[in-house]
Amino acid sequence: MRLPILLCAAVLLAGCASYDGRGLVPGKSTSGDVQALMGSPAERLASADGGSVWYYPRNPAGLHTYAVRIGPDGVMRGIEQRLTVENMGKLVAGTTTAKQVRELLGPPWRVTRLERQRRDVWEYSMYDAVQDEHFLYVQFSGDGLVREVLLLRDLRKEQGDATSRP
Repeated sequence: MRLPILLCAAVLLAGCASYDGRGLVPGKSTSGDVQALMGSPAERLASADGGSVWYYPRNPAGLHTYAVRIGPDGVMRGIEQRLTVENMGKLVAGTTTAKQVRELLGPPWRVTRLERQRRDVWEYSMYDAVQDEHFLYVQFSGDGLVREVLLLRDLRKEQGDATSRP
């Protein structure tokens, strides 16, 4: 009898989690507030100022990754959506490192390997500038540098649109 009640409570609490951190206030909200509202981050990276950045990827179903900056004092400094066309434009083949991509975009939702080319591929789902859904593929060579950045339209959405037209 207790197990079904506990499961229901867990589902209800999970439903209360904020997708985008709405309600958090930079300079006032604490790391505890962030975790209570958004849940546990998928990844935490240390920042140069002694604080950290917490990543909340919403892929593959959602097309966002939220980065929450936490100061060394445990107070939230800001929150931003990282999967943007502007941030994608900051990736430079032959220059940008995997570490820099991770810091900029957050953790990928899927990592694959192209054996013939000896490249790792990080995959993200995101919107383009006009809010069409796309897949972002970032390819890395063995030295950890970006080699290619591909933004491909999600054709599954177009197929769905085509079948609904008369």
